Amino acid sequence: MRTTYLVIGHASMAMGFLGIFVPLLPTTPFILLAAACYSRGSTRFHTWLHAHPRFGPMISAWHEHGAIGLRSKIAATIMVAASITYSTIRLDAPWNVAALLIGGAVLTFLLSRPTAGPAIQGGRIEDR
Repeated sequence: MRTTYLVIGHASMAMGFLGIFVPLLPTTPFILLAAACYSRGSTRFHTWLHAHPRFGPMISAWHEHGAIGLRSKIAATIMVAASITYSTIRLDAPWNVAALLIGGAVLTFLLSRPTAGPAIQGGRIEDR
């Protein structure tokens, strides 16, 4: 089972890395999945990922506070809103209604999460 978690973790890291360069491919969910897989599959990779200067703070904010970074939250909100708009224009009923409901649920979840600011102090997330 550890090998399966390690393979999925590596694949998730590869997809997350590609997401840095490919505009519509998300980075954050793949990195979070890799962190979850590495926690069960490899102590070495789990420690490396948490200590990574770029990904470590994002993972810590999510694990400790369920928070999403401001830039990520803004980008995701714009992309979901654009997808909802495009879907409602291009799809026929009832699919456009389904797109509205699913997009609304995703936006509700996204905007209900705390925003991870540059500093996490005293157990609270602070925006600056």
